[in-house]
Amino acid sequence: MSAPTSHSDLLDPAAISRAEHLGVIARRIVEGYRVGEHRSPLRGFAIEFSQHREYTAGDDPRHLDWKVLGRSDRYYIKQYEQDTNYIAHLLVDGSESMNYGSGKLTKLHYAKTLAACLGYIVLQQRDAVALAIFDDALREQLPRTDNFQRINHIAARLAEFQASRPGDLANCLQLYAAQIKSRGIVILISDLLDDPMALRQSLRRVTLSGSEAIVFQVLDHQEINFKFDGMVKFLGLEGLGEKLVSPQDLRKAYLKEFEAHQREVRKTCEQCGVHHILCDTSKPLHEALTGYLSFRSKT
Repeated sequence: MSAPTSHSDLLDPAAISRAEHLGVIARRIVEGYRVGEHRSPLRGFAIEFSQHREYTAGDDPRHLDWKVLGRSDRYYIKQYEQDTNYIAHLLVDGSESMNYGSGKLTKLHYAKTLAACLGYIVLQQRDAVALAIFDDALREQLPRTDNFQRINHIAARLAEFQASRPGDLANCLQLYAAQIKSRGIVILISDLLDDPMALRQSLRRVTLSGSEAIVFQVLDHQEINFKFDGMVKFLGLEGLGEKLVSPQDLRKAYLKEFEAHQREVRKTCEQCGVHHILCDTSKPLHEALTGYLSFRSKT
């Protein structure tokens, strides 16, 4: 099975589902996003340098200012306003409910790919990344790194994780928030199928740590629209059993409950000063990436 090569295809969920190596697909998605029709949002996100200093042995030659060299015949290094002081905490929901997928991608596959892409972007911008995957406990954790070569290791850990347990989003978020030692950004990727009140308390714990936060709520197209045909066997999330029903009989009541839940989720995020982005797994990834880059441009 070969990975797709067209940058436009790489943003499509069907193409992502065919990719074998998450690190490779993350790189291709981000680079395709950069050179394609969505190029402009990414170009302005390089860290700005504030001053120069003379080159000394051991400095990275990639940071030489060649324009200054051409004018003065002297070697100067760009000094940046941010030099790996910024850390992005990637928190990925790996609970059983994330296994659902009515199309090419499960929510978990989408979340893993999005996390790998965001990790790629952050490291490419010379910032640091930390990773945690959770269900009812913090299961996988990678400490912060600013080494761009570690993106494949991050992607491998994401790819290897299998969702098999129920979730406890609120508790895991609080546990992780207690570990945060310096200001940064917490990037939560989850379906948010949890009590919004409990989520509110956890998000407040995050923002009280001085960190910014952005939530990518990853949902399947059918969870959002509930447009099933014929008799459908519904499997209850996280051990709740199964039932054969006519979706037409349930659609109105389901959508009413779903919208009520979504209103509470949006209200929770707004009250906590957290940016919320809804991700439909049937839609191209560029929508999520654009949302992240737009958020970063304002912070």
